[in-house]
Amino acid sequence: MRTDDVLTLTQWLSPAFPVGAFAYSHGLEAAFEAGWVTDAESLKAWITDLLTLGSANTDAHFMAAAALHTRKLSEVDGIARAFAPCRERLSEACAQGKAFCDTVSAVWSKELDGLTYPVALGHAVHEEGLPLDLAITLYLQAFVTNLVANAQRLGPIGQTEAQQVIRDLAPLIEETAREAADGELTHIASNAFLSDIAAMKHETQYSRMFRS
Repeated sequence: MRTDDVLTLTQWLSPAFPVGAFAYSHGLEAAFEAGWVTDAESLKAWITDLLTLGSANTDAHFMAAAALHTRKLSEVDGIARAFAPCRERLSEACAQGKAFCDTVSAVWSKELDGLTYPVALGHAVHEEGLPLDLAITLYLQAFVTNLVANAQRLGPIGQTEAQQVIRDLAPLIEETAREAADGELTHIASNAFLSDIAAMKHETQYSRMFRS
């Protein structure tokens, strides 16, 4: 594995990369509002469901499918859009995808446009010849880290507890990345229903900090 490949992936998936992930809680804000997530343990359980049954899991598959071209890119992107359970979740995927496409196109001289975030990232991994297994793993870690950071802003979760949650989820991140790496989409499903309901509830939440 080349060092510059690792540096490219860590740059793309760094909080400093301008996709605006910090502005989205992925329904977590509504979950705190409803009392479904209240502390570090319930946060870990919530994210575990996303990695095994929900959007983080399906995102990893969409990313692999886009990188390996197991289907036409437009078809993968269409499926990714269909898996968004509500308007805000779709807006989140599209807005971050556009921001990623715009930046990579400008800095790496690629032609990327009109793709949801995981599909755009997978396609860029293919175009740059980057290691897919590492890319998926780092994507999932960035997904988890962003939610944990947002949870710190929403509830009584300290810095040490937050880092423990991320560390505890590391083996599951690796397992999810391995399972998704074949790019096969025929067996995927999203069954994290409470997360989907939280995302829907957020659309009408009166007071909120995040866009989703």
